[in-house]
Amino acid sequence: MVMETTSAAIDKIRCDACPVMCYIKPGAAGACDRYANHDGKLVRVDPHVILERTVSHGGKLVPFSRTEDWDGKIVHEPSTFVTAIGAGTTYPDYKPAPFIVSAEVDGVDMVTVVTEGIFSYCGIKVKIDTDRYLGPETATVRAQGEAVGHVTTSEYGSQMLSLGGVHHLTGGSKKEGRVTCDTLMDLANCKAVELTIDGGASVVVQAGQPPIVNGMKEERMRVGCGSATIGMFAKQWHGKVDEVVVVDDHITGVLSEHQAGKLLDIADTGIKMKGRRSTPGRYFQVADPGTGWGGTNISDPLAILGPFDAKEAKPGLSMLMVSTTGEHSSYYVLDGALKPVETEMPDDLKFSVERIQENCEPALCTVLFMAGAGGSLRAGVTDNPVRLTRSVKDALTRVTSGGAPVYVWPGGGITYMVDVTQMPAGAFGYVPTPALVAPIEFTMKLSDYAALGGHMDYVKPLSEVQSGDDVRQLPWQNPIPGPRA
Repeated sequence: MVMETTSAAIDKIRCDACPVMCYIKPGAAGACDRYANHDGKLVRVDPHVILERTVSHGGKLVPFSRTEDWDGKIVHEPSTFVTAIGAGTTYPDYKPAPFIVSAEVDGVDMVTVVTEGIFSYCGIKVKIDTDRYLGPETATVRAQGEAVGHVTTSEYGSQMLSLGGVHHLTGGSKKEGRVTCDTLMDLANCKAVELTIDGGASVVVQAGQPPIVNGMKEERMRVGCGSATIGMFAKQWHGKVDEVVVVDDHITGVLSEHQAGKLLDIADTGIKMKGRRSTPGRYFQVADPGTGWGGTNISDPLAILGPFDAKEAKPGLSMLMVSTTGEHSSYYVLDGALKPVETEMPDDLKFSVERIQENCEPALCTVLFMAGAGGSLRAGVTDNPVRLTRSVKDALTRVTSGGAPVYVWPGGGITYMVDVTQMPAGAFGYVPTPALVAPIEFTMKLSDYAALGGHMDYVKPLSEVQSGDDVRQLPWQNPIPGPRA
């Protein structure tokens, strides 16, 4: 793709694709490695990516009819979609989007407007499937020693990080901004990044891969909290063990006291728990958070028990203690002094521990890129940018990122999130302002685009874009619907 240039010297050209405005020598690339000086013209280094559904790219057909002229499609969908990857940007604001492409879909004239957005206001939301304690809420997250984000609220079986944002990109030191930008880009491009958390753990994060916490690869996320685990497996424990304690940093469950145990007529055992009792069979704060049993800091589960009540407990009483992932488990029998003695676990209880493990989903890292599509980007779509925002809110315009579906937040602006694993490889770049460069596409009816005040003079037919020399066609790898308005 050739962009408008201005000469700074006889042998240099000035790039206007971002605010850095590099002067580039012949045969060299700019600071972002995305634009270069080729024979005195500014060109986009990477090819423009177009996705297509096609058998030649490994697509599979499952015939359900022997009709000879059947093309293999159950539902007709557009086979080609023009992404913004490699398309170029609208900077400095006044230009129409690099590609405004028209095509007919099911007899309706459609248009897709694509641009590589330069996002200073962007970040990464990371979901890490682990019970292990990563660090206190709001603790600073660091990469290469620089602050790049913070720990946010943990969710069911997962720890959450919020990384990036304009304050880390532009509000700190030059090194903080550079490291933040590098970290966001690597995570968005599905590369592994090592992060450290103040007062907490070291964790290696990579989209779609298990997290590595303090050098240990996670295998599974919890089946539920301690109370939920009791509810799920109480019937399987009934008649096989007198007491079960499911150790959990958040809500530890006790079978004999839990409502599930009461409904199964499980007798009181005289067990005494440390921590704060919530409702029957549910205990908070039995230990401090950590990387041990059930996300606590304990290695000996008996540390959360007080002495058994002699009025209810009897010698020979059996007790299973297990974590919410089944990773830790022990079996005890009370001796004559009513003290638990660790004993070989019966096979039927081993099976129940394995069942807990079986019901735990694989531990993975989920990386969502989040950004706000601002004025300059929207101006590349229409002369009146607020109309685009309203069209998105009214569901007349569909937003995608590299062809992948996005979630657009309610409220003002176009703030969206996208799962980076659904995007083509290498979809993200950067400019050293610092800011991330990410693809964004807007698809709508051609008539709606005209009503928005779109740049109709710049609309090109799909066939013209497909025939370009700098176009790379990739197979549609993800089982996602086509980007249609």
